Amino acid sequence: MTWTAPEVTRPSGDTAADEQVLLPSLLNWHRGTFLHKLAGLTGEQLAQASVPPSNLTLLGLVRHLAKVERIWFRLHYTAQDIGPLYDPALGKDHDFEAIDAAKAEEAYDILLEEIRLADEAAAGRPLDDTFDVGGKPFSLRMLYIHMIGEYARHNGHADLIRERVDGRTGA
Repeated sequence: MTWTAPEVTRPSGDTAADEQVLLPSLLNWHRGTFLHKLAGLTGEQLAQASVPPSNLTLLGLVRHLAKVERIWFRLHYTAQDIGPLYDPALGKDHDFEAIDAAKAEEAYDILLEEIRLADEAAAGRPLDDTFDVGGKPFSLRMLYIHMIGEYARHNGHADLIRERVDGRTGA
């Protein structure tokens, strides 16, 4: 039986909350929007490069966003003693390039787990909390803003890819 990405309900949030609530809420909305764009597609469809000449796929975006969640929240922010999700020796774009439709469900589950662990890492922490990135201070506030931008950008990519895969637009 072929795996199909599940339907998801995007979280709603308070659009007038203070930023301690608003920033995580907006990030979660963008995460949910991304997952919503995958819903109903098979692993084969997620692995389809559909916007030539680009080799970008929805599955590549799933793998990339899992990597980004891990890097920013767990490796940079909380400095957890864990390795990278993908071997750096395979290249910085290995997450986009090593696409295997048979592993789509596993990649999807890894993304969900990295999101859960990212939320756990930042839970209850003040937005002014700082950490070092390349010798410069970076705040949790900026981390949320960066991740919101990351998902917003890739949600746009996902729109184009999804439309070419099965005609579905928007959402």
